Order: sequence, then C-alpha cells, then structure tokens
Amino acid sequence: MRMVSSTATAPEPTRHTVLAEADSGAYHSLRQRPVTRAERYALGKSLRKRVPRRSMADWSPPAGRPDPIELIDANHRGRLERLIPVRVGRMVASPYGFLRGTAVVMADDVARLPSTGIRPVVCGDSHLGNFGFYASPERDLVIDLNDFDEAHPGGWEWDLRRLVASIWVAGRHNGASEDDCGSAVRSCVSAYRRELRRLSDEPLFSRSFTRLDVDQLEGEAAGPLADEVRRSAKRARNRTSDRALPRFTEEVDGVRKIVEEPPLITRLPQREADALAEALDEYLPTLSTHWRRVLGGYTLLDVAQKVVGVGSVGLRAYVALLEGSSPEDVVFLQLKQARRSVLARHVHGESALHAHQGQRVVEYQQALQTVSDPLLGWTTVDGLQYYVRQFRNMKGTIPLDAMDSKALIDYTGVVGQLLAKGHARTSGASMIAGYLGHSKKVDDALATFARRYADQTEADHAALVAAVDRGRLPVERGV
Repeated sequence: MRMVSSTATAPEPTRHTVLAEADSGAYHSLRQRPVTRAERYALGKSLRKRVPRRSMADWSPPAGRPDPIELIDANHRGRLERLIPVRVGRMVASPYGFLRGTAVVMADDVARLPSTGIRPVVCGDSHLGNFGFYASPERDLVIDLNDFDEAHPGGWEWDLRRLVASIWVAGRHNGASEDDCGSAVRSCVSAYRRELRRLSDEPLFSRSFTRLDVDQLEGEAAGPLADEVRRSAKRARNRTSDRALPRFTEEVDGVRKIVEEPPLITRLPQREADALAEALDEYLPTLSTHWRRVLGGYTLLDVAQKVVGVGSVGLRAYVALLEGSSPEDVVFLQLKQARRSVLARHVHGESALHAHQGQRVVEYQQALQTVSDPLLGWTTVDGLQYYVRQFRNMKGTIPLDAMDSKALIDYTGVVGQLLAKGHARTSGASMIAGYLGHSKKVDDALATFARRYADQTEADHAALVAAVDRGRLPVERGV
C-alpha cells in the first residue's frame, strides 16, 4: 500500500541491589532457575536496612542543584522554535502546568534521592494527568497509564514520587486543603502498596491480564467520582475517527482535507508531506500481520502538523487522515517524535536496548499497559524517530478541575492501583512488596515528600514566571 530533604543520594550498588536490578530485567534464560517469590520478598525487605522507608520523605534542594530554567532551556534544543512560546505559555499558566511540562527537572531531582535499586520498566512521567481512557482492541473502554514518551527501565520510586507530587500540586490547584491533599496522596500510596502485594502473589503469567475496564470502575466508584467517571466515559466513547470528521476536516474539490487552526494545526510543505507518506509505508511492517493487512486497505488523504500536550509541545507531531472503502470509513493516525527518555542518563547500561526511540516507546507502552492500541508502531522521517498510534481511539480523561476533594481522594486510589499494575507486569513486584511491607510507613513518608516537592514545584514555577518576565524565555499565553 502507498499511503499518500536531606540531600541523600542513592546507595552504592551491592549484591542486593544488583540482584534486584537483574531480577527486574526483561530477559531470562529458561534454563536458569528463577529466584523464588519468597526469596524476592525477603530480598526486598532486607533493602530497608540500607534505604530506610522513612527516607522516602526526603526532599530539600541539594547544594549545586541544576537551575530548572537551564534544564528547561536545554530540553528545548531540537524542538520547533516557533512552538516553544506555546510550550512556555502552558507551563507558566500554573504550577500544575509547570510540573506536567518538566519531567526533565523532576527526573534529575528524584534520581539523586534514596533508591532501592529495583528497576522495573517505569512510565517516567506518571503525573496525575497521564492516566485516562482509551479503547482496547475489542473496543472496550479501559483506564490505564496513557503516556509513555519517557518510559524506560528505572526506579519504581521515581514513578511513585512523581505521581504523589502531582497529586499535591493538582490538589492545591483545585483548592483542596492541605489535609485533603495528604489524604489523596496516602490513598494513592496505600492502593499502590496493596495492589503490589496482591499481584506479587499472582503468577507472572496471570498478572499480565489484570486490567480495569471503565464499566468495572463505574460499578465500584461511588459519590462524586462515580458521576465524573460516567460523564467522562460518555465523552470518551464519542471520540472516534468517524466522529472527528466534521471537527477536523473539510471537503476540497471532492477530497477530504484536514482543517488548519494555526498555530495548533498547520499544513505542511509538499516535500514534508511526501516524506511522511513514505514513513507511513515504512511503519506498516512494525505492525502485526493482521493489522498490517487491515491498514493496507486504506489510502492516505492528507497530513498536517498538530500540537499536543504540554511536555510534547515543540516536538514534531503530525496527524494523518486515511480513508477506507467509503468516505465514512476513516482512521486518524498520529505520529509523535520520540527522543531519548529523560531517565536514560540516570540509568547506566540500559539505553543501548533501543536504537530507535519510537520502538522504545511502543515496546514499553505494551509492557506497562494490559491492552494497547493495536496500531502502535514506529517509523523514521528525515532522520528523526517517531512512534505511531491512533489519534482518535476513545481517548479521554476525568477533568481534574471537575473533582472535589472526595472525588480526588477516591481517584488517586485508582491511579495508585494502576501504577502498581504496570510495574508488576514487568517483574520486581515481590521485591517492591517486600520493601513496602504492610504498614503505612511509606504512605506517610511519601505524603511528606509530596508536600515538600509541591512547595519546590511552586518555587520553580515562580522562577519560570520571573524568567519569562525578564525576557529570558519567549511566551505565548492561552494557546
């Protein structure tokens, strides 16, 4: 087909941490006797001696902490210059917007903190807004982690720290009290801890099938959260390719074209459009045989550049319109530029696993999600690496600003459970469960960390606003 605290640092590796890292790796000889579940649990428990659970509370900016504005500036290199003001505008809008756009800052911070050395595949950007709805291959609506641009082997603590910090920052943004923010964080960590323990008792094969359907979530949720789940799920079920046609396209000389909405949706020079068409042909072999055959029945009608997210703004992202056997039979694909994860430089020896960063995103998404978009694949355009997915696949989220404090507390329990499920799918669950134990010590420690890091985020956000006011960074607000 032709498609037109204290400044504590991570402990030095010992036999325990090396075994922990090896156990959570992706490759294992079938002739080698695996470490038993009881041995792994004991190993995780023994790590408390070197990394006390109370150390999870640690945060204070260390001497010589890199300037967050310099890290942001460095992260802008290679992005489209004309879109950097849009990205900065979305980050200066609020401390929560700042946190969403600065995974690079928090990665540098958390990598310096105490760590057990247990390294499953982690999301790398597990903030509260990166959980949401999407369609399974069977067209069931599920809820799970849904952003994997920074996914990489790394410390499970890094994901959990980012998630709890985002909860406190988002809670303040919504007007929640400090007590309610603390309750929301404890709800999240408690759910993570209990789900890790439950899954650690499951066979590796069985735990790979654990998922949370929205129908199940609707049945289990109560009060304000249940109402928000129903409303958000209804909106998500309407976010499909055919329903996007009137919103994103118009007919020009009898052919459907994507409508421009500068600066967020813009047309491409012909040479760039042709390069994308070739790249989509090269993407097809990265799909399974069945889905390669299905997409082979479609023809590319149009492509355009489309700005998405906060952290991704300025990276190249495109949307492609494909038509099948009738004008109503359409699929929208999205191509997103993939760069080296912000975690990579903090994890020695792991970055060589993927020469193609689009392939990294796809494979780690499939590792962390129970079910994934069947059209996930990767390609290269003009030497830059991309991953490809459906653009309209019933994707949706529960709006954080629509949640009162009770709904937030209930919802953070859901996302804690989902994060635990993702980590447990890539091994290491027994060791993490052994370290966490049955008590609330880690719940309380991470609540302290979340409050401290929320304060840090607000200070860093204020520094960004000041840098913008001085003209150090360009800004375009409200876009």
